[in-house]
Amino acid sequence: MSMTRAQIVTTAAGGSVLLLGGAFLFQIAGYPPCEMCLWQRWPHAFAFVIGIAFLVIPNRLLALLGALAAATTGLIGMYHAGVEQKWWSGPSTCTSGDISNLTPEQLLEQIMAAPLVRCDEIPWALAGISMAGWNAIISLFLAGLWIVAARRSD
Repeated sequence: MSMTRAQIVTTAAGGSVLLLGGAFLFQIAGYPPCEMCLWQRWPHAFAFVIGIAFLVIPNRLLALLGALAAATTGLIGMYHAGVEQKWWSGPSTCTSGDISNLTPEQLLEQIMAAPLVRCDEIPWALAGISMAGWNAIISLFLAGLWIVAARRSD
């Protein structure tokens, strides 16, 4: 028994709601989000809104927009996971950066201007994968569901 487009979209949008809810639960549990974590939340919210719109007006364009939203948060999650692993630098506003060439005054200024939560640290991981990494994996799967829904003709 195969799923209808509406069921696939409900699953994909529901996945975004669950990921967003999980992020808020982690925040309540004492894991405040960094700047990049917040970036990953917005596309999930858009995917949820798109999912509701699709259920009212089912069309291929909305499903493709849902795929774009899920893929966007997935790609941000991949970028964030890479920053956490020190594979590449993240935004200077949320990582430690290189301090070797700073004067003591510049270093103090950077410390005083630093955000409370850094993007280049892993506060929690499961099976060696950070929250950003799990967001990337699951979100890219959800993007695939949105694409399947867009290709369906039922």
